[in-house]
Amino acid sequence: MKLDHEEPQLTEPYRSKQKKLMAKILDHDNVNYLKKILGELAMVLDQVEAELEKRKLEYQGQKCELWLCGPEFTLADVCLGALLHRLKFLGLSKKYWEDGSRPNLQSFFVRVQKRYAFRKVLGDIHTTLLSAVLPNAFRMVKKKPPSFFGASFLMGSLGGMGYFAYWYLKKKYM
Repeated sequence: MKLDHEEPQLTEPYRSKQKKLMAKILDHDNVNYLKKILGELAMVLDQVEAELEKRKLEYQGQKCELWLCGPEFTLADVCLGALLHRLKFLGLSKKYWEDGSRPNLQSFFVRVQKRYAFRKVLGDIHTTLLSAVLPNAFRMVKKKPPSFFGASFLMGSLGGMGYFAYWYLKKKYM
C-alpha cells in the first residue's frame, strides 16, 4: 500500500500482486490444499528414495559414500539436505523417513548432517529451533513483560526445586 502511494503509475501491478499474495495466504489456510501438498511431497520423497536405491545398486561393492547423483557430493545433495533439514524442523521427518519407510533417505540425511559445512551453515535442528523461537520470545517480552517474566520465573523456580528435590532424594536413598 505504501508503494502504491509513492508510485501512482504502478498502482495496478502493485494491487495485482497484493491480490495474488492474499490468495496464496488464504490457500495455505485451506486444509485440503495442505493435504494435497503433503501428498505431493510424499511422491517426491518416494522418487528420491528410488533414485538413492538406484545409486546404491549401481555402486554396490565400491568403497565410496553415495549421494543423489553418484559418489560426489553435488548441489543436488545440498538442496535435498536443506529441504530435509527444513522438514525435520517442521516436525515432518518422523512421518516421511524416520519411521523406516525410506531407509536410503534416512541414511542420506544422517550423512549430510555429519558434514562439517552443513553443520556450520544450518547447524543442529535444536539450534535452528532456538533461532526461530528466541526472536519471537523477545518480541513477546516487549508486548507483555510482567506475564512473560512471571511465567519464566515460575518455570525456572519449579525446575530448580525439582532438580534439588531429585538431588536430595537421590543422595538420601541411593
